Amino acid sequence: MMETIYDALRESHETQRSLCKRLLRTKPGTGSRDDIFKALYVELEAHAAAEERFLYAPILMDDNGLSPSRHALAEHHEIEEMLEDLQSEPSNSPGWLAQAKALSKKVHHHLREEEKKFFQASGKILTDAQKTKLAKQYRRDFERMKKVLA
Repeated sequence: MMETIYDALRESHETQRSLCKRLLRTKPGTGSRDDIFKALYVELEAHAAAEERFLYAPILMDDNGLSPSRHALAEHHEIEEMLEDLQSEPSNSPGWLAQAKALSKKVHHHLREEEKKFFQASGKILTDAQKTKLAKQYRRDFERMKKVLA
């Protein structure tokens, strides 16, 4: 069976969940905290860029996809702002871990909502052929973006 856009996205979602969990277990002032945050930053940003291009954009073209796409885009923007706030502070500063916890909570909320609601709504809009074509396009762009952001 051919990979669909949803298979490719779920793979990144699992990586995001794992990195969030690992980040919250790190100790302040350790290189591992900074390394894990950098990996999470790259994963989230590359995923969002590729997902917006190869899932949200096609769904925005359908009347039934307007509202769910806008909502998902707004959540991507919130996550991006949270990443910028965390990036602007040293990871051992007071309050950094609380901000990281808030980010993790937001990421988990977004992934859950996307997998439970958005995938179903968009699945009714896209054809099977589109789902497999978008998976290839998403993967290519995701890998390109990871290199750009690294």
